Amino acid sequence: MIDIQALRQQKADLVKKNSGLLEAAETANRDLTAAENADYEANRAGLTALNGRIARAEAQMDEERSLPTSSAIQVSVPEAGKKPWASFGEQLKAVAAAQVAINMGRHSAVDPRLLASLGANETVPAEGGFLVFPEFADGLLKKSYDVGEIAKRCHHMPMNSVRMVINAVDEDSRVDGSRWGGIQSYWLAEGQTYTGTKPKFRQIQLTANKLIGLCYATEEQLADGPALESYIGQAFPDEFAFKIDDAILNGLGAGQPLGIYNSTALVVQAKDSGQSTLTLSNTNVLNMWSRLPAASRKSAIWLTNQQVEPALYQLLLAGSMATQSAILYTPMGVMGNNTPHGLLLGRPVIVVEQAPAFSSQGDLTLIDPEQYILAERNEVRADSSIHVAFLTGEQAFRFMVRIDGSPWWKKPLTPKNGSTTLSPYVALASR
Repeated sequence: MIDIQALRQQKADLVKKNSGLLEAAETANRDLTAAENADYEANRAGLTALNGRIARAEAQMDEERSLPTSSAIQVSVPEAGKKPWASFGEQLKAVAAAQVAINMGRHSAVDPRLLASLGANETVPAEGGFLVFPEFADGLLKKSYDVGEIAKRCHHMPMNSVRMVINAVDEDSRVDGSRWGGIQSYWLAEGQTYTGTKPKFRQIQLTANKLIGLCYATEEQLADGPALESYIGQAFPDEFAFKIDDAILNGLGAGQPLGIYNSTALVVQAKDSGQSTLTLSNTNVLNMWSRLPAASRKSAIWLTNQQVEPALYQLLLAGSMATQSAILYTPMGVMGNNTPHGLLLGRPVIVVEQAPAFSSQGDLTLIDPEQYILAERNEVRADSSIHVAFLTGEQAFRFMVRIDGSPWWKKPLTPKNGSTTLSPYVALASR
């Protein structure tokens, strides 16, 4: 709760300081010095700010006095099949009002529909917040994945607890005796003895890491439920989509998903001999394609920085535009490409902000997103604060989701014939 008496004391102190400056100048029969004048103006600015804070604190106190008493609270349980909230905006307004009540120590004034879903964090109870109604939570997460270009294409897994362990085959070679982690089959003549095999497995451990998002709502939006719902419904998914896509590529793996660029399974395709900076060649593309396992080609996508696009238009197999078959890259809307993305060797080229700049390693990356695990707990928590942006009359909402991710593959694969390794994650080297 805001200490309005402390604000008023701060105001009185500033008034006293300015009065002292003026009295000292009058006693000496002089004007304020440059330093004194600077102090005087700084104190005046502080008074203006304090007056605004005091006015808002007084308005808050008036609002708090109007909160219902505990005797007025009626706990209503929604009928089976009915939602406790008419809309997401209505629940957010209740969260905002609950913050005011809690600051006053009036926990009994919190909307009982929020208390019905109050959850505590597994490690720090104070960070629990209020669970967003499941239907609204699912909608927010779904929109985040719809907005993001990478996350929606990954292999999704629900998490029913804070930690999930997945057993995976430890395969790094396709030679006999190594496929599927050590499964071996062979032709056996009559009377010969067969040799047993012992497959290798590894574990992928996923932890429900916290992803926190803050967004702000004005007093007008708080008063207008649909406007608040519209704002939150756009700001939250857009920001979370960006962070999740960024983690899939660049995540460090500690307290966040492990990104493809930091994976030990990443294959970095070398540049052409003598290749200049800020260039992209057809051999770059063809060599990258040759490092992708054949099974991944039907679901593979190219990821690139927007700066690389002009170079894509120059990619030709035969060095001319004479025939359609000579073109490696087909922009959308050209030569029958009616998809929302350009096509490189027939696979979508998706421009993402999270890709490195032109000529940096990974400015063009070829991945099979189905070979990336994205695990999430389908719960969203929300709480609020009136203090973060108090002077501007805004309320801060904090949303929290629990999510983790990891590449399926731990290391590149050596094919049965040949020594060039393969991987569903192939990045072009720096040039």
